[in-house]
Amino acid sequence: MWAGGDCVEVLNLVSGRYQHIALGTHANKQGLVMGTNIGGGKASFPGVVGTAVSKVCSVEIARTGLREREADAAGLAWEAAVIESTSRAGYYPGAAPMTVKMLAERGTGRLLGTQIVGAEGAAKRVDIAAVALTAGLTVDQMVFLDLGYAPPFSPVWDPVQVAARKLVGRVH
Repeated sequence: MWAGGDCVEVLNLVSGRYQHIALGTHANKQGLVMGTNIGGGKASFPGVVGTAVSKVCSVEIARTGLREREADAAGLAWEAAVIESTSRAGYYPGAAPMTVKMLAERGTGRLLGTQIVGAEGAAKRVDIAAVALTAGLTVDQMVFLDLGYAPPFSPVWDPVQVAARKLVGRVH
């Protein structure tokens, strides 16, 4: 018997709990796993970190990992940081405001979740946090990620790293 897509629960790799997250990205990956197995191969679906992006008019909205209530439900002790930054170097034409909210586990510094709202370029930044969540990185490790920089694309310190830096002092 095979099931996948919107009708199944998936393992949340951050909380370790199963939950319903109906997204096309998950359904496609589950279809790959089912097709591989039906065709005689061996594959398994590892789970998700719950990454989603959306856009309302010119505002981009993104999230990955756990929000506060989900961290509480999983019994995790956490700290949060909210920072305001810009999509590009502040002096570069077209720099727009961006807000990043990040949660990390108290004591270990393990990243638990990230939410980002802003103009163009805000939503795809959540992918930095999604990779960090999947890899089990701490906010300490995120501070030193070697991310691409040029004034048209980011400030010297990427907004995601600024949020991680703010959290480092709070979680230890």
